[in-house]
Amino acid sequence: MTCSACRVPVLTQFASPGLVGPIVEGGVDPATDPAWAESGAASRDEYARWSGHLCGMTCLRMALGTEAPSLFELRDGAIRYGAYTQAAEGVIRGLVYAPFAEYVREVHNLDATVHRHLSSREILGLLDGGRTVLASVHYGIRRPELSPPGRGGHLVLLTSRTADGTGVHFHNPSGTTAGTRAADLSLPDFERFFAGRGVSLAARDTPSAGCGAPEAVRVRQNAPQT
Repeated sequence: MTCSACRVPVLTQFASPGLVGPIVEGGVDPATDPAWAESGAASRDEYARWSGHLCGMTCLRMALGTEAPSLFELRDGAIRYGAYTQAAEGVIRGLVYAPFAEYVREVHNLDATVHRHLSSREILGLLDGGRTVLASVHYGIRRPELSPPGRGGHLVLLTSRTADGTGVHFHNPSGTTAGTRAADLSLPDFERFFAGRGVSLAARDTPSAGCGAPEAVRVRQNAPQT
């Protein structure tokens, strides 16, 4: 599905959009997702183990457009660059921003810049410049009427200002309804969930060579990203 507001695809990190709510809020095992193979995972078990960590890859997949590789093909590329690691006990760590940005630049020919310190006002400037932004937020952003217990740990893709120009329009890989998968928030409401860091991506038709992006900084997001 393509968003009518920003013309960017709306995708979820779980293969069946209708199961996002039951999985992330109801404790349903992702392995029961009947569409798991559409993600590109090699097995049902691999899908169940990884899908809750792939909000960043879902954001990248949306930014790449309708011809983007599968979710797990993007994950495999990110792993090769060190954007995800697995501890000896099997704990998945990531997304690690600097190698992720390198992966995006070298494999997908898309300029990617890490922003270790990023304000909401700076986000508006990036959006005005034609960039999209993977922003670190608390997963509770899908319920903005509630007070979040923290900030960060989940990634959403900011694609534009709101129609009135004062807020942000974003796509949430773990949105549980159509209205939370492509949503608008005022800046004050967004700031309640935002951790002040992220990665910005150039538009698809903008060359990555010679753009002088600052050296990427390693920033880890270690929580399961749902």
